[in-house]
Amino acid sequence: MAITGNGSLATLLFLFMIPAALHKGAAQYPVQSQNLVTDNVEVVEGDVAVISCRVKNNDDSVIQLLNPNRQTIYFRDVRPLKDARFQLVNFSDNELRVSLSNVSLSDEGRYVCQLYTDPPQEAYADITVLIPPGNPIIESREGQVIEGNETEMTCTAMGSKPAATIRWMKGDKELQGISKVEETYDHMFTVTSQLRFIVTKEDDGVSVVCIVDHPAVKDFQALTYLVVHYKPEVKIIVEFPDGLPREGQNMELSCQAKGKPHPQQINWVKVDDDLPSHALITGPDLYIENLNKTYNGTYRCFAANSVGESYDDYILYVYDAPTTTPIPTTATTTIPTTTTTISLPEATADTTPSAEPAAHDSRAGEGAPRAVDHAVIGGVVAVVVFAMLCLLIILGRYFARHKGTYFTHEAKGADDAADADTAIINAEGGHNNSDEKKEYYI
Repeated sequence: MAITGNGSLATLLFLFMIPAALHKGAAQYPVQSQNLVTDNVEVVEGDVAVISCRVKNNDDSVIQLLNPNRQTIYFRDVRPLKDARFQLVNFSDNELRVSLSNVSLSDEGRYVCQLYTDPPQEAYADITVLIPPGNPIIESREGQVIEGNETEMTCTAMGSKPAATIRWMKGDKELQGISKVEETYDHMFTVTSQLRFIVTKEDDGVSVVCIVDHPAVKDFQALTYLVVHYKPEVKIIVEFPDGLPREGQNMELSCQAKGKPHPQQINWVKVDDDLPSHALITGPDLYIENLNKTYNGTYRCFAANSVGESYDDYILYVYDAPTTTPIPTTATTTIPTTTTTISLPEATADTTPSAEPAAHDSRAGEGAPRAVDHAVIGGVVAVVVFAMLCLLIILGRYFARHKGTYFTHEAKGADDAADADTAIINAEGGHNNSDEKKEYYI
């Protein structure tokens, strides 16, 4: 042990004897450190710790600093200890400040500030060495998660002092994990946190963060991203025609499918029937030429990937081909002294349903007329029936008003004749006694 400056053997013995004597005296005469103060120190392993022994009202008493083994580190401004990591930062009548560089776990303990008074005074500074954990590690039970399943993740923070705490964030939402703390043989700690939750397809690409809280480090975290596989989402789009499909037109349906992984196959079928013989399937598209009403039915698009299969339906209803506007016609029925004129209503474009079909259904709606001509024909039939009833009523009234009578005058005495010749011979030319007869003429 070396001392700066010139000194004698007696001086050396004095320096070594003082701490022991003070320690013995302190044990016999416990005092309150009212004039001597210091502070506890927390320092990260490898950093610099500073110990300050301060005297409020010093009366030229000697200040010295001892290590946890009661060895003198500094006596006033002299360092008897050979450890060069201790360096004098400041010395005055009121303060002794010493730094300790490259702190290790073995430096942890209680350091003693001593003031040579009667009785001696001591103040204690506890040095706590903080050891940050290693880089956190996130492990997942499976690399790819299927929608609707539960996933499990584990985050580990190893070799810290004190034990770290672990928090979880999924996107901007904090989740609660289950933590387990293990202490190793060298008084270090390993913390493991386990997180479980159900995933949805909306979680695909969402970040999951393991955040480690420790006094030695800030913003210490590990990051991973969810990879969620889900069944295809299928939707049928009508490329053409625009509006209602009619006979003679061409139609193209496109099957749009997305999923993860991307659907490997897309198929078209007609529910409860075969596809039209000349229907053409090109990739996801179904093309049908020259529509007619035999093509009516439900067309289904299937899409599948490794997760599962989905489909969408399109109900096709083919309408009559558009017709030209008919010219108004007049039907005339003539009876004696009476004429009835019936005018057929003009079929215009306004009689055609203007509403577009609902999504995935080419029909205009349940209960809608199937064709414009049927409505016109029904109206005409109703008008004709009504006209015939009116005609029968008019004829009945006419015949009732034109009913007539007339007379026939047979020869007198003809009734008593045995035969026609006798009747003619005996007949008188007059018709005064003839019977009145009634006849009707139609």
